[in-house]
Amino acid sequence: MKSFLIDRYAKGGALRLGESPMPELRENDVLVEIHAAGVNPLDNKIRDGEFKLILPYRFPLVLGNDLAGIVVRVGANVRKFKPGDEVYARPAQDRIGTFAEYIAIDEADLAMKPSNLTMEEAASIPLVTLTAWQVLVERANLQKGQKVLIHAGSGGVGAITIQLAKHLGAYVATTASTANIDLVKSLGADVVVDYKKNDFETVLQDYDVVLNSLGKDTLEKSLRVLKPGGKLISISGPPDPQFARQNGFGWPLQQVMRLLSFGIRRKSKRRGISYSFLFMTANGGQLGKIASLIEAGHIRPVMDRVFPFEKTNEALDYVETGRAKGKVVITVKQVP
Repeated sequence: MKSFLIDRYAKGGALRLGESPMPELRENDVLVEIHAAGVNPLDNKIRDGEFKLILPYRFPLVLGNDLAGIVVRVGANVRKFKPGDEVYARPAQDRIGTFAEYIAIDEADLAMKPSNLTMEEAASIPLVTLTAWQVLVERANLQKGQKVLIHAGSGGVGAITIQLAKHLGAYVATTASTANIDLVKSLGADVVVDYKKNDFETVLQDYDVVLNSLGKDTLEKSLRVLKPGGKLISISGPPDPQFARQNGFGWPLQQVMRLLSFGIRRKSKRRGISYSFLFMTANGGQLGKIASLIEAGHIRPVMDRVFPFEKTNEALDYVETGRAKGKVVITVKQVP
């Protein structure tokens, strides 16, 4: 099958279009013909080697972390899916590879595609909505009436998280550039701080939750908008000891992560705030709930550009600029 892969880690390196063997189907697996794949900053970071300590991949490695497609075959133990089903998923982190014509994925990580979305729209959804769900519902336990600040509201994660937070009944603030203010307001943001004109930490106060997807400076400034007992949740690092323990990392790696996050954990503790790092995990059950929200009109995909499969490298380059409004998607299989 055709696939885009890497033979080694290389910062800014191009993916190679090549032939890969068809995926092996385990008893609990579903073989999916991929019609569209979402492109994420995570793909660039994996290519660059930023996660090689915690995600020890083997080469050649097919990249890609989002998919929508059609079930072709199922393993002996699979009961939820059958050939012909339209599905979407974020594969488990040790079984990525959606920049390809086919993928084998555990049925526990798979869900039926929202019926009101195209394949491209559905492929834009899994990684970012699972991130939003796991931050707001699982980690933050966000309640109606609470105040949440979502950084980079026009980005892939931000655009979905704003919508989910509003659905949960929260008061939502976000940061965006002047050009994207109308977009984030249309998604439900109550307050928009134009980061080109104002410092968010001087405008906002007494927030219950902050979702950080940006760098160290933004992370530390976010402490100033949280009230005591608030939660600072970062998806861009630094990883903390709890993350290391949950993933079964050995003592040396736990110590590395303890050191990496020591500064922000100490500053958070002084203010009575909890800091945690979240690395989103695959979850078909959650995607099923998200599909219901999408079909009910509570969440809509926000897409910037769709690239053909052969221009996957251009799609990655575009995502790396950081200028995409919402998600970037590649069409793997053209449907007549």
